[in-house]
Amino acid sequence: MREFLTQVLIRQGHTVKAVTVGPKALKTMNGYDLLLSDISMPGIDGVSLARCVARDHPNLVILFVTGYVSEVKRGTDFESVRLEVLPKPFKLAELIDVVDRMLAA
Repeated sequence: MREFLTQVLIRQGHTVKAVTVGPKALKTMNGYDLLLSDISMPGIDGVSLARCVARDHPNLVILFVTGYVSEVKRGTDFESVRLEVLPKPFKLAELIDVVDRMLAA
């Protein structure tokens, strides 16, 4: 799914850096405007990743695509961060719309 979504967003004109595990994402967030993450990942879960990213990059927006919507509630310290959740399954048009809207605001 990561590679497919990467190609979709690149075709929409976005610069994308896809990484396989959360700790690698932490090292590559400089210069990006949006973190697109699942909740369930190896190494570090998406909520923990988002907490670290929000702390180090407070202007970055965060989009979770997940089948575990209730898990986002663990992120109660996200009040100052622009965060949205796109529940799985979703349509590609929905993803593109949410990404474009979040980046335009």
